[in-house]
Amino acid sequence: MKRCILIILTLMVCVSASAQALFNEAEHHPLPPKVPRMVVFAGDTITFERPDIYERMDRELIAFTYSHTNSILMLKRSEKIFSLIVPILKEYGIPEDLKYLMAIESNLDPKALSTAGAAGLWQFMKVAAREKGLIVDDEVDERYNIEKETVAACKYIKGSYSKFGSWMSVCASYNGGIGGLQTKLEKQMQKNAMDLWMVEETSRYMYRVLVAKMFFEHPEDFGFQISKMDLYPPMKVRTKVTVSESIPDLAAFAIENGTTYKHLKEANLWLRSDKLVNKAGRTYSIIIPEM
Repeated sequence: MKRCILIILTLMVCVSASAQALFNEAEHHPLPPKVPRMVVFAGDTITFERPDIYERMDRELIAFTYSHTNSILMLKRSEKIFSLIVPILKEYGIPEDLKYLMAIESNLDPKALSTAGAAGLWQFMKVAAREKGLIVDDEVDERYNIEKETVAACKYIKGSYSKFGSWMSVCASYNGGIGGLQTKLEKQMQKNAMDLWMVEETSRYMYRVLVAKMFFEHPEDFGFQISKMDLYPPMKVRTKVTVSESIPDLAAFAIENGTTYKHLKEANLWLRSDKLVNKAGRTYSIIIPEM
């Protein structure tokens, strides 16, 4: 009898402890933000009165709030990456809000490589990258060159906007393709991607971009407290070396230029080998970072 009572008391303590843990977890992770009345994205005003649009936006707000690992890493990377991207967007006349496309594509990870083979911050496939003038071979993969891949993305975005005239449609086309989106608009007799029946990934994509804007502008609304000190600092560039000849040993090249092979590779992710044969005699700009 005493043993039974002891077991019951032990179970009650365990249940109480579990309940307390759940309560603490709920306190630590607040509810996601409410769906706003509207979001202004790249100058376009998106409203959420329609039930289907409201529900889709709500889903992505919940996903961002509770995807803690990716959300925290994106916040920490944001200053380092956005400081490189935004000036290029401005140079090409692209609204700054389009930087959030990149956040959805790669979680702001410049080394990102998808299972389908899309690479870099902007996640270009090899064929698409080459079509935009990027070099992709065994030694050089400019999908990992932040400046060049961003210029390629700007060209894609400008071409898409000139066709659709809507930034939400541009976002959908970045995921589903310009031709694919045009076909759907024509077949379904619509003018805006938000009114289309599409595959789930592309349909979610537009709302994820909108939520990304809210998230980066007000992370505290999602329960994240990241201080300025927590942000990864931008890379400091000591100089850039222009080369058009072969480099038989990048480790030796790094030492000659006052850095290490490790730092050289981190600053130039597009260098995919330990050498640069450069048979075509192309001209490359290699970053020499501060150590």
